[in-house]
Amino acid sequence: MQYRRFGKTNLHLSVFSLGTMRYLADGENARQTIEKALELGINHIETARGYGRSEEYLGEALKVGLSVPRSQLHITTKIPPTADADTMHQYINESLERLQLDYLDCLGIHGLNTWEHLELLQTGCMQAVQAAVSDGRVRHVGFSSHGSLELIQAAINTDLFAFVNLHYYYFFQGHAPAIQLASERDMGVLIISPADKGGKLYTPPPKLQDLCQPFSPLDLNYRFLLSDRRITTLSVGPANPDELIAPLQVADSDGELIPAEISAFERLENQQNIALKTDKCSQCYACLPCPENINIPEVLRLRNLAIAYEMTDYGKYRYAMFENAGHWFPGMKANRCTECGDCLPRCPEELDIPSLLTDTHERLNGKSGRRLWG
Repeated sequence: MQYRRFGKTNLHLSVFSLGTMRYLADGENARQTIEKALELGINHIETARGYGRSEEYLGEALKVGLSVPRSQLHITTKIPPTADADTMHQYINESLERLQLDYLDCLGIHGLNTWEHLELLQTGCMQAVQAAVSDGRVRHVGFSSHGSLELIQAAINTDLFAFVNLHYYYFFQGHAPAIQLASERDMGVLIISPADKGGKLYTPPPKLQDLCQPFSPLDLNYRFLLSDRRITTLSVGPANPDELIAPLQVADSDGELIPAEISAFERLENQQNIALKTDKCSQCYACLPCPENINIPEVLRLRNLAIAYEMTDYGKYRYAMFENAGHWFPGMKANRCTECGDCLPRCPEELDIPSLLTDTHERLNGKSGRRLWG
């Protein structure tokens, strides 16, 4: 396992962090998963107030005793922004109580997803957080976001935070400017769910597997991220101890990309160009805003992946979140398009966006989805 400095926190975190959203079967499964992670060299565990009984299970494991001393283990929990300081104060104390801890290494403001959430930071929420830092209950403060690039950059520019958790993968590079801005501010960067949100890469379609040879799509995505020294750590969220084994096989491979890996990425890019021809959305976001609140770039990104790499299962999984996950995955489904034409003159590729939206809906619409812990 390799370790990297987590920005201005000066903590040195393992390049993989244990995410705890999925170990919720029972307390014993959670304890075994935590112990396996520690055995494999992970020294950072990330939980959240909203992850069911995750904080409680972690607290029970800490109370019984783990193979790594508390002083060598870094623990993050996440709490949503609140409208007032008293509520945040209460939430911090409740998390500490469930975790059976005197202090948190890191507290993340969970889900700065809208401009309204960002405004809450100015109405007392951060007063309680800063008080917790002053009295030693919290060591470092950061935030997570599923919001727009502009929102993430604005949150970084508040200078309130020492780290950021965000989405960024080979198959979604739209937040690259946020990675750069965080690096310039000496912020630690944690990548959210690179296996699952990054493309359901633990169950890749045959087409994608063939294009990535001799590597697996999952390992190639991990290498894309770990070769970037601006990134500190990647979240891995196993449901049980065995699911840690495969991801951590690349935990020592954090150097520059080798020629064979570069060639695989070139094949992926060439395949996308060939498969999509003149229908490729380049994710410039010039088409927004949409009067019907369709997240056109994200819809067309899913279409890109489904056509180029046969990532249809992933596309259906993410597309089902539209209209069902609130601010965690905002936007209406593509069939809401009224063909008003507002987006057409703004598209530099001159795409027939209404037709592509219709095609995407026909390809990917299925059962409605929701967030795992929503």
